[in-house]
Amino acid sequence: MWSAQAHMPTVLAGSQTVIVKGDGAYIVTADGQRLLDAAGGLWYANVGHGREEIAEAAAAQLRTLETWHIFGRYANQPALDLANKIATLAPFEDAKVIFTSGGSDSVDMALKLARRHWQLQGQPEKLTVVSRNDSYHGLHAYGTSVAGLSFNRDGFGPGTLIPETLLIDQWDIEAAERTIRAHGGEKIAALITEPVMGVGGVVPPPAGYFERIKELAKEFGFLIIADEVVTAFGRLGTWTASERFNLEPDMITFAKGITSGYLPLGGVIVAPSVSRQFYEGADAPILHQGLTYSGHATVAAVGLKNLEIIEREGLLAHVRDLEPILAEELEGLRSHPGVKAVRHIGLMGGVDLADDVAGLAVVAELERHGVHLRNLPNNILQISPPFIITENELRLIVGSIRAALDTVLAS
Repeated sequence: MWSAQAHMPTVLAGSQTVIVKGDGAYIVTADGQRLLDAAGGLWYANVGHGREEIAEAAAAQLRTLETWHIFGRYANQPALDLANKIATLAPFEDAKVIFTSGGSDSVDMALKLARRHWQLQGQPEKLTVVSRNDSYHGLHAYGTSVAGLSFNRDGFGPGTLIPETLLIDQWDIEAAERTIRAHGGEKIAALITEPVMGVGGVVPPPAGYFERIKELAKEFGFLIIADEVVTAFGRLGTWTASERFNLEPDMITFAKGITSGYLPLGGVIVAPSVSRQFYEGADAPILHQGLTYSGHATVAAVGLKNLEIIEREGLLAHVRDLEPILAEELEGLRSHPGVKAVRHIGLMGGVDLADDVAGLAVVAELERHGVHLRNLPNNILQISPPFIITENELRLIVGSIRAALDTVLAS
């Protein structure tokens, strides 16, 4: 197996950790170590691991109909039911749902749809997609091209795979606005943004940032796409981060949290500002999109069960209850000599490590304390545990970070 985002000689030299079991907020390695999953896998384990009722939902659907495609006039009932459910959770009325197989697919679909929209509107010059420095939008050709993290976009030849892209400052809205105006805002098809930047370091929006973005979108007539592959379905204590920030997007991409990682699923929630032209009139155009496994019946059944669990167990409220606990604990780390900065919102936290602290060494030490965390590319610890985590376990995570830092600094 060629591991993802991995230096393979290091992996082959014996650094690989094999996870063999998951149970609630915990995972177990092949050598029997039980670890608190403080990263929620890759941001996805919202309802925790090993949910028997999700396994049963998948098995029941497999016995009935493993899947049927949703091309043309065909559909399957779980896909219809899940799309209808997602539409009720969207932050705008009359939402339409395009299913994909994951987050990168969803970004690719949304950005293609943005360009298709403006071609149909008779504005073919609107081709550019704007994204933010240090952003992450998956690794398909479009996601790679709009990536704000240089290591994901470099190395594939000169320029970007898709040329009509533009990066703006992620902190300074005035600098971002200058870049948009200098480029020619009338040529912009869409701005894609993570409401809270994930891989880029768990970065909430600076005050006033999105408010000005919305004003610029109205001035120049470009679409706003909220990349909520990480944040949708509860990570901030609301069904979408767009709702929390009043972002008013034209499209929302989603994945991870829709199934809590139990099966691969993604999609795009589309507002009437874009979808209406495809739904009205005998001469309405066809959007030529579709993946073999988009709307997969068994995956959709799992998504429905996952959303049922989130609602039944009141997990959004639980996230909101835990948010001030995580904030309090992380603020206590701010003065630690091994820490440059901390950020937090919802059940997401980022700890910027000091320049002389090796993040991988901290992660290894944390595992000796029984806690699994990820070290993000900019030497930032990612905290995004399952929603079912307890207050004591949340305090354990941050206390273990402190202890691990003390050990690494003393060595």
